[in-house]
Amino acid sequence: MMQSKHEWRTNMKLKINEIRPEEKALLDQQILNRLYTYEPYNTAETIGLTVAMKGEINTKEIIEKAWTDGKRVAVPKCNPKTKQMTFHYLTEWDQLEKVYFGLEEPHPDKTALCPSVEIDLLLVPGLIFDRHGFRIGFGGGYYDRYLKRYTNSTVSLAYEFQLVEKVPTETFDLPVQAIITNDRIVNIV
Repeated sequence: MMQSKHEWRTNMKLKINEIRPEEKALLDQQILNRLYTYEPYNTAETIGLTVAMKGEINTKEIIEKAWTDGKRVAVPKCNPKTKQMTFHYLTEWDQLEKVYFGLEEPHPDKTALCPSVEIDLLLVPGLIFDRHGFRIGFGGGYYDRYLKRYTNSTVSLAYEFQLVEKVPTETFDLPVQAIITNDRIVNIV
């Protein structure tokens, strides 16, 4: 019998939490180094990505490098009532506010809205990915809904062990165009 998405998530979270801090720092840096050689990243004027929580790949370093490189950065604001997500330009750390589960999101009064057409490269988070670009996310469905109206480049960052042969998919699931791991770049399209 196949695992449920909930079981997949639970098992992968346990595996990620087993990574020792020094090993995580090394793996994160390998992933980021590959991202920085990735052509869609280099040509993007605006990147969209979440602010990482504990245990996730360090996106704060990506944000700071993007600022240094003169790129615009947009981070998501989730609306739990509508289950919709909007992106806002982030230009400094004090524009963030802590929301549910300790997640950091842009404060709407301190940030400008970023239309989806202005995001050249969207870093799509997830827990488990397959070689076809499909993923199991964190369970809120926010990115699935956002991707329906997003038309530019997508990429996900993952530890190599988060890549599996096949994940269960739904009809509304949309694949990312590439997955960057600590070992390689997997181009889907």
